[in-house]
Amino acid sequence: MRILVRGSGGLSGWPQPGCRCASCLRAAAGRARGPSAVVIDGAVTLGIPGAAGTPGAAPTAGAAGGGPRVTELADAAGTGLGGWEVTAADGSRLLYPARPGAVPVPPEGAAPYQAAFLDMLGDPAQLGGLRARGLVTAATIVAVAFADHRVPSEAELRRRCGFWRVALPGDGDRVTTGRSAEIDPPGRGPWRVLVLGGARSGKSARAELRLAGEPDVTYVAAGAGRADDAEWAARVAAHRARRPAWWRTTETTDLAGVLAAARGALLIDGIGTWLAAVLGECGAWAGGGDRWAARLAARTEELVRAWRQTRARVVAVSDEAGLGVVPGTRAGRLFRDELGRLNQALAAESEETELVIAGRALPLPG
Repeated sequence: MRILVRGSGGLSGWPQPGCRCASCLRAAAGRARGPSAVVIDGAVTLGIPGAAGTPGAAPTAGAAGGGPRVTELADAAGTGLGGWEVTAADGSRLLYPARPGAVPVPPEGAAPYQAAFLDMLGDPAQLGGLRARGLVTAATIVAVAFADHRVPSEAELRRRCGFWRVALPGDGDRVTTGRSAEIDPPGRGPWRVLVLGGARSGKSARAELRLAGEPDVTYVAAGAGRADDAEWAARVAAHRARRPAWWRTTETTDLAGVLAAARGALLIDGIGTWLAAVLGECGAWAGGGDRWAARLAARTEELVRAWRQTRARVVAVSDEAGLGVVPGTRAGRLFRDELGRLNQALAAESEETELVIAGRALPLPG
């Protein structure tokens, strides 16, 4: 299958004409993207506006008969057309969304796709779902469709494509299935990522975004449960509703054991709640001397060793507690100091560390 990327932007391109948002103004100074559309084997075009102004599928003028077969697919939201599945004469297959926000649902028992263009800005977790079903494999060319002002900048979109392991084509790029793509190939994501941030900074959402494309994810709630706290329970429920349904959840303070045993992807949320629980297990809050300090050192050293040697792809969330005022209690100062030391140790053993502030991620150089 030969694929020409005729356009790679939103319905009106990127920058969107007349739009004054920060993303479009940034894009205006760089590479412009036309409305997303692809041409398959010179015979079928997907994504061109129809009579109603929405994308559709149509044969290319002058195309020979017996070309690719186009099948309509439902949308995961149940709102009508979700996209198309195209089967070429050589049997290779392509998946393409109908519009921004659409998530096409392949039928049960479908074979793997050789190419998949997805609206990753609308629902990045759809890629993890396709990988979990075996419909997207290591041999599948995965690329972004409908790149537009839902992301702050082209640079941020490229960063996301890196940890999703998908390509970001430009207008005029060509892809041939079964051969090396003529677009930037995705690289392997880092094994260990530490995501730091303050309260309500967006750090948890950022960590979840990083693993959205993974087929096998375990969410590790690393702290003691607080079932009697209604507000805390509401926070936990909101986090669960945001995560993909196929992710597993485990609650434990044995992070070293989880890191040693896991082989898929782990999202640990978070190091601060783990430390608070372990300080209690070590007797730091009970008083009676400093014997807790040796027990805590052993637990943190065990965690850092497991972090260093893990075979899982792991993203951990931790609080950046050193930017505020000096805590007014011994317990507060103790927690702040120990968390700062642990963050430093984990960051030193991480391929990537980033600080999230007001929903914006700032990469911290190693």
